[in-house]
Amino acid sequence: MGEFNFKGKTEDELWKIYKKKRNPAIRDYFVKQYAPLVKYVAGKVAIGMPHNVEFDDLVGFGIFGLFDAIEKFDPGKHVKFKTYAVTRIRGAIFDELRSIDWVPRSVRQKTRELEETVRVLESNLGRSATDKEIADAMGLSLEDFQQLTLKISGTSILSLNDVWYTGENNDKISIAESIEAPSNLNPDTIVEKEEIKRVIVEAINDLPEKEKKVLILYYYEDLTLKEIGQVLEVTESRISQLHTKAIMRLRAKLTSLKKGIV
Repeated sequence: MGEFNFKGKTEDELWKIYKKKRNPAIRDYFVKQYAPLVKYVAGKVAIGMPHNVEFDDLVGFGIFGLFDAIEKFDPGKHVKFKTYAVTRIRGAIFDELRSIDWVPRSVRQKTRELEETVRVLESNLGRSATDKEIADAMGLSLEDFQQLTLKISGTSILSLNDVWYTGENNDKISIAESIEAPSNLNPDTIVEKEEIKRVIVEAINDLPEKEKKVLILYYYEDLTLKEIGQVLEVTESRISQLHTKAIMRLRAKLTSLKKGIV
């Protein structure tokens, strides 16, 4: 095919050419250009993960997501590639983590117990439960409850990407990922997705203010937990606890509503 001449071409122009000709030289250019993004996303995911999860492995999983993003990106949709790629990279990492079943059984059991406690409590109270109310319901001291939220903080980052599955081809909707409605979906599925999106937004809005702020800064402003701690002037471990509790509340609320929607 000969060497491709990149001289004077903008990234937008390169995307248009790649979509038409699938030139491997352009694909390699994009891989090299966005490889640092994979490390950045892997670094964010690595926070709070147990020691048996290696950073280099996360990067390796993420590279598959970058390849997937390059192949599926549609420049005509007016979404920045970086934004689209972050979703695909993060999704690829989480998919691989699920497949290797990295969460210890004891931690998974405690996570389910906490989520169910929050679901029942907040359903009965009609509001967000306090830390003490959740701790009392689980038969824990407040200190032990705080330690538990720290212990399961790594799994909560994964679980946020594991809330909703709907439609064909394992078509995924999650809080942390952008919600797409491709033209090949039938109208009923698109309506269903919009309804789920509405419920997710409402559930986030119902969170206590600090927890809501942590989610927005982490998932939408793309700050690390350490950076959020600096913004809110609290320790990184406190941010990790707020994040975990926010996810537990969201998952509990969405689990209660899910059967009526999906």
